[in-house]
Amino acid sequence: MKEKAGRNKTIDLQIDEGRTYLDRCVRTGSVTDSIESVTDQFILGDCFETMDRMRQIGSFADLLIADPPYNLDKDYNGNRFNKKSFEEYREFTKAWLEKALPLLKPSASVYVCCDWRSGLVIGEVLQEYLYVRNRITWQREKGRGARANWKNGMEDIWFATMGNEYTFNLESVKIRRKVLAPYRIEGKPKDWEETGSGNYRNTCPSNFWDDVSVPYWSMPENTAHPTQKPEKLIAKLILASSNEGDIILDPFAGSGTTAVTAKKLKRRFVAIEQNELYGVWAQKRLEMADSDPWIQGYRDGVFWERNSQEVKKHQKKSKKQNKID
Repeated sequence: MKEKAGRNKTIDLQIDEGRTYLDRCVRTGSVTDSIESVTDQFILGDCFETMDRMRQIGSFADLLIADPPYNLDKDYNGNRFNKKSFEEYREFTKAWLEKALPLLKPSASVYVCCDWRSGLVIGEVLQEYLYVRNRITWQREKGRGARANWKNGMEDIWFATMGNEYTFNLESVKIRRKVLAPYRIEGKPKDWEETGSGNYRNTCPSNFWDDVSVPYWSMPENTAHPTQKPEKLIAKLILASSNEGDIILDPFAGSGTTAVTAKKLKRRFVAIEQNELYGVWAQKRLEMADSDPWIQGYRDGVFWERNSQEVKKHQKKSKKQNKID
C-alpha cells in the first residue's frame, strides 16, 4: 500500500490490520427482542434481514436517516449496486422502506438522501407512506464536469414524518452568519452579536445548505468510502429532529457517519451495514469520537459558515493538541 502524506488523515486501514475494530461489530444473528441487543451497535449484515429481525423489538426509533445507494452503477468495496429502471428502483425503495417503518415511533421523522435522479423516485414513494415536509438541497462542491450537461454539484435530502406530531428543534440548527451592514437601535446591536472576530447573527435555516464541506483527505472524519456524507450535514438532521437520548436508525450505515455523529451529540444509534471493511472504519471513528467529539463547522451550539474564523481557530487548537498527544 502506498504510504500516505503526513497530513492525510483518511481512514483506509484494511481488515487484517483492523481486526480489533471488526470484532467490535455485531452480526444480524445477535439481534433479539431486546432493545439492548441493537442500541449503540454497528450491525454487520443485510439490512432487509436485520430489520426483519428487529420487528420483534417493536417501534423503537425516534429518527430514521437513510442513505441508500443512488440509482447508479457503483462498487462499494466488492458489493456492487447496478443501475435499475425507474420501476425497479421504485420497488427497491418500497422494499427497504416497508422494512423500516414498523421500527419507527408514531412521532418519528425520516430523512432520505438522494441525488436528483433517484430523488424523483424516492419522493414519490415517500408520499405513499409518510407526510412529506420538505426537500433539502445541499451543495457538494465536488463533482466532475460534463461535456453536454451541467456539472452535478448538488444533492437532496427528503424530509418526512410519520404523523403531524414530531420533533423539530429550530433553535438547535440556526446558522451563524456574518453581518455586513449591522443595524443598531440606541447604539445597541439589533438581532446580532458583536464579537472580537466580527459581527454575527444567528439565522433560521432554509432548505438550501451551502455551508457543508464534503470530507476530504486532511479531515479526521474522512474515509475511503466512495459516497461518505459529512458529519456536519448529518448533525443538522439529528439536532433538528431528535433529542438527547433518542434512538437513530440508519439501515445503510456505510463508514458510520450517522452513528459517529449521533454519539457525539449524545444520541443512541442502530447502524446496519453489509460490508465488513466499512464496519472497521466505522468502529475506528467511534473510538476517535471518545476523545474528540468535535464536529467540523459546529461549535458552541452554532453552525458556522464554511471557512469562518471561529472554525479555523478550533482547527488550529486541535492540531496543536494532536502534536502534544
